[in-house]
Amino acid sequence: MRCFRLTLCYEGTRYKGWQRQGNTPDTLQAKLEELLGRILEQEVELAGSGRTDAGVHARRQVCSFRADTAMSCEELLAALRRYLPEDVGALALEEAEPRFHARLSCTGKTYLYRVWNSEAPCVFERRWTAVFPAPLDTEAMERAAEKLTGTHDFTAFCANKHMKKSAVRTLRRVEITREGEELRLRFEGDGFLYHMVRILVGTLLEVGTGERDAAEMPAILASRDRSRAGFTAPAKGLTLWDVSYE
Repeated sequence: MRCFRLTLCYEGTRYKGWQRQGNTPDTLQAKLEELLGRILEQEVELAGSGRTDAGVHARRQVCSFRADTAMSCEELLAALRRYLPEDVGALALEEAEPRFHARLSCTGKTYLYRVWNSEAPCVFERRWTAVFPAPLDTEAMERAAEKLTGTHDFTAFCANKHMKKSAVRTLRRVEITREGEELRLRFEGDGFLYHMVRILVGTLLEVGTGERDAAEMPAILASRDRSRAGFTAPAKGLTLWDVSYE
């Protein structure tokens, strides 16, 4: 049995997220497992570095699987590229060490959130950006972001009310940049909770409009209360940008 490491990119618009679900075949994990199963003529279980939500994209998603096959990585990669739909790309495939696991071996992730901050229509980037035309004070947003970086309990920024595992994560960096009409928020951390990035974005946007103050961030974190944080920003603005391994 060989262990493989597959690197993907995808536009998540028409998928119900990464994770396989019993009520729909339209998830990335289900589609890929079905395709790999047909190519390899055996059942394949795929593990992703993270479970992107419905409508979320990935510039670089890493996944792992095991298979009993004599096919070379080059042959398997070519077969994947032949049959994958246009909105999913197989970037690389390599054999990994037996203990490699895409999620458990991952040491960090970077997410990018794109905001179209203008009244002008956003036609060509509409699937990748969330429209938020209100004027934004980016300096206030940066002050708030500074208070959110570091190691904290991010329960207030998690949409899973029944999560039993620790919500402590390290948010290593938040970078806010403007490119013309577009505002880009980049988040780097050791891991992220369910909807965490989208709630962080919603909270920072509320700071940007003056609905809340940057100084509130420590109190929101300490409250561990989801209702104290901002709204959940739309999925389509979010892209899993990169994943890292030692």
